[in-house]
Amino acid sequence: MTTVIAFIVIFGALVFFHELGHLIFAKRAGILCREFAIGFGPKVLSFTRNETVYTIRLLPIGGFVRMAGEDPEMVDIKPGYRVGLMLDHQDKVQKIILNNKEKYPNAIVLEVEYADIEHDLMIKGYMDGDEEEKLRSFQILDNAVLVEDGIESQIAPYDRQFASKTVGQRAMAIFAGPMMNFILAFVVFILIGLLQGIPTDDPKLGTITDDGAAYAAGLKEGDLVHSIDGVEISSWTDVVEVIQKNPEKELIFSIERNGEDLEIPVTPKENKLEDGKVIGIIGVYSPTEKSPLLAVKYGATETYFWTKEIFIAVGKLVTGQFSIDALAGPVGIYQSTDMVAQSGIYYLMRWAGMLSINLGIMNLLPIPALDGGRLLFFAVEAVRGKPIDRQKEGMIHFLGFALLMLLMLVVTWNDIQRFFL
Repeated sequence: MTTVIAFIVIFGALVFFHELGHLIFAKRAGILCREFAIGFGPKVLSFTRNETVYTIRLLPIGGFVRMAGEDPEMVDIKPGYRVGLMLDHQDKVQKIILNNKEKYPNAIVLEVEYADIEHDLMIKGYMDGDEEEKLRSFQILDNAVLVEDGIESQIAPYDRQFASKTVGQRAMAIFAGPMMNFILAFVVFILIGLLQGIPTDDPKLGTITDDGAAYAAGLKEGDLVHSIDGVEISSWTDVVEVIQKNPEKELIFSIERNGEDLEIPVTPKENKLEDGKVIGIIGVYSPTEKSPLLAVKYGATETYFWTKEIFIAVGKLVTGQFSIDALAGPVGIYQSTDMVAQSGIYYLMRWAGMLSINLGIMNLLPIPALDGGRLLFFAVEAVRGKPIDRQKEGMIHFLGFALLMLLMLVVTWNDIQRFFL
């Protein structure tokens, strides 16, 4: 159960902050965001605030922000349609009722002659019961709603649509998702630094595990190591090096504790690494230091380090140095989360930071259907001075999405074989 909760919290946080980046910068550009969703499939929970419907959906495999103009906009109200109009005190249209007009007895019924809900925001027609049969014109409010089958949907004038914005505004709205993943990782690493402390290279002993050789021998946190078996020690790196080179060999630790010099024998246990190499361990962590300034520096260096490492891994995958079998899908991530969760909260936080960076980088790859693919189209548009045909772009993104889903199925099947078969 702990692993399930950890997986949901971590994965939910990564998706939430990614989509939040899209939402914030889309709204800053004046784009109408119809829905902010975590997950796909049927809605589980939803509420509306400031024009946007916030939803949690059944399948926890991602999320999305539905921006006006990305899909075909609403309903085309053609001449001859009979619609109901609800007006405000200035006789401007608040609601356009497309069907079931009998449920709105206060609505004006109009036979449409002309309607434009994107540019002119105007609707013209003939009112039922008008003996003069005069063509009436009504101004539509820019936040008016269409009502169909009792469901209300806000109209999106062209200046509120995604396509109406500059290339820079659209690119920022898309780039903001991955950007938020890097910011999230940076914040997580800062929190680790503040709560756990920053590892230092001082020749002092940090936290002692209660199942290690150091604890059994009587070493304590804060002991200052002067030498080990006559080898002078000046840094934590020296401590690690001597211990690792001497598995199952008794070592004499010359330490200073509370101003008193002591000599304590310790026998490192053997630890076999994945590559078959055997090293010594005594169950002690490096010393740490807590400082807000150091925590910020630690957040930056850890974010940079893991960004670089993941880029290197992606490069090896592209050049064929890694096979597709090295990739992990949701099942593999769940299994890894299970193992990390058993090591403690700080390891879990570090894992979340790494996953957040990974999500940001993967989304920036210039692959159709991903944020990076869309940014590539914006770059082409900026060079050409005009956008690529939307139908062609949409088809490319659709094919890219289909291939990504196929890759996800393959990776998930590999995970299942690796862990369960």
